[in-house]
Amino acid sequence: PPRMRFEHLIEINDPLMPLLTPLTRAQLWRGLVRRAEQPTEFVMGLEGYAVRSCGETASGAWLERRLDFGNFAVEDRVELTPMTDSFTRAAAGPGWPASTLAIRIEEPQPEALYLRFVYEFDDGAANDADVGVEAAQTLALRRQAYYSADLDTVQRIRELAEAGALGD
Repeated sequence: PPRMRFEHLIEINDPLMPLLTPLTRAQLWRGLVRRAEQPTEFVMGLEGYAVRSCGETASGAWLERRLDFGNFAVEDRVELTPMTDSFTRAAAGPGWPASTLAIRIEEPQPEALYLRFVYEFDDGAANDADVGVEAAQTLALRRQAYYSADLDTVQRIRELAEAGALGD
């Protein structure tokens, strides 16, 4: 099946917005780790989770989780590359395709931090019944939901940083 891709950037430290407390790369990284290790703090509708296994790799660490959304559960694997990125691969389930989410810290200039979010999933809308306007609307809603959730993630990392929960 064809792969769908949605990618966007969120600026973390905006010099034009002095009321936003700047975050360091280390705080941003610790926020991404916390998002992987304690997903109920970040994911709306998530009722519970279990880390099934975890370990170290040459380039970082990984954890395999079961996310409980009440009516359904998602099995995924998160790979963490220190100070760089978080990569999540979710298994397909009844009614949803396999998918990935890469969250990468980008710093084109010192302290100019961004998070790049890249979603990819098998396009289940490739069958004849879903092609056309309805599929386009569904895709637009999905992108809007991803973007909104990603803004919430950044807001939660800010709150944790301001509370001193992410170090300095």
